[in-house]
Order: sequence, then structure tokens, then C-alpha cells
Amino acid sequence: MEEKKVLAIFGGSFNPPLNSHFSLAQQIVNEYENIEKVIFVPVNSKYEKYGLLENEHRYNMLKLVCDKNKDFLVSDIELKQEKQLYTIETLELLQSEYPNNIICFTIGTDNLKEISKWGSSEKLVTHFKILVLERDEDCMDEIIENDEFLLKHKESFIKLKENIRSNISSTFVREKIKRGKSIRYLTPDEVYYYIKENNLY
Repeated sequence: MEEKKVLAIFGGSFNPPLNSHFSLAQQIVNEYENIEKVIFVPVNSKYEKYGLLENEHRYNMLKLVCDKNKDFLVSDIELKQEKQLYTIETLELLQSEYPNNIICFTIGTDNLKEISKWGSSEKLVTHFKILVLERDEDCMDEIIENDEFLLKHKESFIKLKENIRSNISSTFVREKIKRGKSIRYLTPDEVYYYIKENNLY
């Protein structure tokens, strides 16, 4: 029986999407032979985050890039909802949409430290594998060893072996735009031109 292929779910605000988002996603595909695609899942603008651009623009920017890479997809599964979904709800919807795939959720070590406080955290780590990107000076193994909840479910967590670290954030890029500075090479060209053409931020 053929082994099920993995879909790596990459959630975020993508406000705007950066080169670092896509380089990380490509790194995930490069490292794990069993990963079929990375699916970008932008959060709904109902998510309480200051300065979050409309759903349509963030989806369009992701789609422009994903359409040119066979390893990437973008999903509007959260954008279609009347309310902001919990992570477990999003993953369950994606699992029902892709029943023949294993769903693997991607988080940074910043979120790993908080995951035990999330709604339905037990169900989340029991039903889904979690791919962890180490941030700053964080060490995934140390974080797990020092947290009772994580230690209990340590088999659920997979460390990205060769993590590409970037200190450039979407906030940094938005500030550059507001100050009239160029963001060329910080975002893919498709995103750069889309922002210019639509006079965003």
C-alpha cells in the first residue's frame, strides 16, 4: 500500500507575503520527500490584528506566487468563514478536503511555547503532526523537555532540519512602504508589483 503524501499547512496573516515565507516553504518541500505540497492559509480579516489588509488582496498576492510553483497552493478555507476559525477547525476542514493526505501543521518555536494554551490543544497534537521552525536562538528539544504537555506529546513534533532564519517581518516591510522606501527583493516580484499597482499600505 502506497504511503500517504503529506500536506504542510502554513498559516499566517501574510500582510504582505515575503520572500522569506516562500523560501521557508520551499525548504520544507526540499527536506521532506513525502511532502506533496505546502498550502498557504491566510487568516480571515476578522482576526483581531491591527492593520490587516482585506482578505482579497492577501489571497491574491499569495496566489500570484503559488500559481508559478507546483509545490505551493493557497487556500481560502479561513477567508470563506463567517468567523475566525480555531486552528483545529481549519485543520479538520482541510483533512476532509484532502482525505487521502496526512495534514501537517507548521509553527515557529514562539507558538510551540504557547500551544498548550490553545483551544483543543490535546486534540490538535493527537490528530495532527506539527512541523516546528526554530526561531531566533530557540531550541525545539529544550522547549519540549521543559514543558509537561509537550513532553507527553513529543512524538507529534517534527523539527525542520535546515531552518532558514530571517529577521525581516511583514511589519518591517509595511513600514518601508509607508516611508516611501523600496521593498524590492524583500517580496517576490509578483507581490511587489501588485502592491504598487493597487497602492496598498
